[in-house]
Amino acid sequence: MSKRTVLSGARLVLPDGVHESGRLTIEDRTIAHVTKRPSVVDPEDEQATVVDLTGHWVVPGFVDVHVHGGGNASFSAGTAEEALRTIHTHRAHGTTTTVASTVTGTLDDLSEQARVLSELVEQGDLAGVHFEGPFISLQRCGAHDTSLLRDPDPADVRRLVDAARGTAVMLTLAPELPGGIDSVRLLADLGVRAAVGHTDADYETVGRAVEAGATVATHLFNAMPVLGHRAPGPVAALLEDDRVTVELINDGTHMHRAALELAFRDAGPGRVAFITDAMGAAGMGDGRYPLGPLEVEVSDGVARLVEGGSIAGSTLTLDRAFRRAVTVDGLPVPDVVAALSATPARLLGMQDRVGSLEVGKYADLVVLDAEFEVVGVMRRGAWVREPGVRTGA
Repeated sequence: MSKRTVLSGARLVLPDGVHESGRLTIEDRTIAHVTKRPSVVDPEDEQATVVDLTGHWVVPGFVDVHVHGGGNASFSAGTAEEALRTIHTHRAHGTTTTVASTVTGTLDDLSEQARVLSELVEQGDLAGVHFEGPFISLQRCGAHDTSLLRDPDPADVRRLVDAARGTAVMLTLAPELPGGIDSVRLLADLGVRAAVGHTDADYETVGRAVEAGATVATHLFNAMPVLGHRAPGPVAALLEDDRVTVELINDGTHMHRAALELAFRDAGPGRVAFITDAMGAAGMGDGRYPLGPLEVEVSDGVARLVEGGSIAGSTLTLDRAFRRAVTVDGLPVPDVVAALSATPARLLGMQDRVGSLEVGKYADLVVLDAEFEVVGVMRRGAWVREPGVRTGA
């Protein structure tokens, strides 16, 4: 007999809006039935585990396409142990689909990291690999080792993609560098998303990159020239093009509320993907942590390089991004859910499996209380964090 779980009485955030006192039926790993309104108990529920979630929200599991670490571990460590610790740290905060992001390193080191991470993709623990660096601008490198930066020669780009054995889903580069546009074309041909980021490019160059196949803005506004009225730069070029999904780090440090509102107004929730860009301190406290070969000091939850003081990723988890977007930024819950789930799932080409609460998709979901605090997380039909409101047998 298949395992059957019924979530009853919650506010369900579905693709067509919020539905009060809905019911979600899960069989094994997938969503079997969705009821948008209160209803009598189905006779089959007698054979199910029923969870009363009255007063709670149920939203799709979060999809993070850009995260480096968490739980005092990182994907750049090159070990399955640290990668899994990172995955499980963020999973407990609602991220049920994770893309592993690397940081600038030697091509040999990145290739080895990709090999380890590709095995976790094949096992179903990760959704793919994202290379951030080394093909980025010295002027906008942020928390990347300047001694290891290099131009995006298409042969080197191809080497990293090949090292990931079909699991590379994204690569961030600066298109103004020699080989940049050619590398964008190569990535597009290989089915890997080219992301514009850590760039000093002007408006026109970014426009050429998008025409060549770039489809992502890596943490928009950060590590790129500011939006100017005479030199609009990357921000305008990336916001204005409907082919581009823009990443945003909504932690209160990486961007002003007005910039967030601008991005949502111009791109809309269908093109905004909230990310964490988290490093190893996510889910931890203040202190010193490694970020690739560099050292980071976390103070009051803000990560900065020990040498130079540049912001070094974040300590964010996506549940905090959700809560801030709703309670501080005042965004509608369905728009926030889209930016955390549906839009990044579509970016990855996984919208048929994850990103929304629909029949046939994986039972990946997050249970939130009235204050938007996570009280339960389910992935593939199994509780990662089980809400303490069980009523059925």
